[in-house]
Amino acid sequence: MIDELDLAFDEHAERGRPRHRRGARGGGKKGSGKSGVAFLMAFVLLALLGGGVFFGYNKVKGFFTAADYDGPGTDPVQVTIEKDATLTDIGNTLVDSDVVKSTKAFTNAAGENPRGKNIQSGTYNMKKQMSAANAVTLLLDPKARITSGVTIKEGFTSMQVFDTLAKATNIPLKDFQTAAKNPVDLGVPPFWFNRRDGKPAAKTSIEGFLFPDTYEFDPKLDAKQILTVMVKRFVDVTTEMGFVDNVQNSLSVSPYEALIVGSLAQAEAGVPKDLPKVARVAYNRAYKAKMPLQFDVTANYWLQVQGKAAKHSGQLSPEEIDDPKNPYNTKSKLGLPIGPIDNPGQAALQGAMQPAAGNWLYFVAIDKDGNSAFTDSLAQHNKNITTACKNGVPLC
Repeated sequence: MIDELDLAFDEHAERGRPRHRRGARGGGKKGSGKSGVAFLMAFVLLALLGGGVFFGYNKVKGFFTAADYDGPGTDPVQVTIEKDATLTDIGNTLVDSDVVKSTKAFTNAAGENPRGKNIQSGTYNMKKQMSAANAVTLLLDPKARITSGVTIKEGFTSMQVFDTLAKATNIPLKDFQTAAKNPVDLGVPPFWFNRRDGKPAAKTSIEGFLFPDTYEFDPKLDAKQILTVMVKRFVDVTTEMGFVDNVQNSLSVSPYEALIVGSLAQAEAGVPKDLPKVARVAYNRAYKAKMPLQFDVTANYWLQVQGKAAKHSGQLSPEEIDDPKNPYNTKSKLGLPIGPIDNPGQAALQGAMQPAAGNWLYFVAIDKDGNSAFTDSLAQHNKNITTACKNGVPLC
């Protein structure tokens, strides 16, 4: 377009007098007027073209730039990032809570941050309407993370679990006790209460299903929801282990019976290496020798259920050991007790699923480190008890 205007200027100049000839009357004024008009037209044209380019650039830029808030944010809000959440999942959660304006803005900001992939699950103190970059920075700040870690130890009874949870969460103890009355409602699959040995199951007891672990509970959860999380963990772990199929096919016992054995091993074994051996003794006595287990831990569990303190084996009275009202009595009753007596960890469950090979019928802790001696002979067992007493084990 400009080249064409230039050609027109030349043509008019050639028709009149030379453009640069001085002193020509009228010709200089006329040429100057035409040149001015042409220059103005060119300027307007360039301005229009430039404006179009700028407008188009902004349209394209707006299309590719994700919507985002500016600044550090406004009102405080708590946001929970779920375990194994992707950056997109996190972005969606933040959008739902009005922390960031778009998921794309968040994923872009996380991608630009060298530590963007290190965001952990948990509950965070955030602010509404933050820039995506500020949101990423805050999620990576340990101070923003609400730490409410609760550790449930292996072998804790349900009573100990409830007490620990109540203290850690400030939720009333009674709320946990009430929520635990219906295990199936908390997520325990009903088949878990089936037994093959013909004995009844403790169907109203959550014992055994509250998996020991360190948990970080969302502060908004109530007692029932917290217990549901723990039951789900139990189901997930036993599923990963193949616990149900293994004990049914390899040991010919129900999962519930194996869970009971796991809880007994957890309570009796003083060291992890003895877990599979204690489990084997329980199976041998209950299913092969057809003799009472005579595990003192079941008497202690019944004391705790009644709100009494547990005792060392040597401190238990004959009436406490062989209480006829105790549904967990293993002193004179054959077979396994009515249900688990604690919440076993994965190692104890593994021991119950794959017990050690052996014909043992007796065991006793023989030192203060918790190591046990195993035998199939009563005479040898009595000798082991003598050794234990000499080593200061509180049996005698």
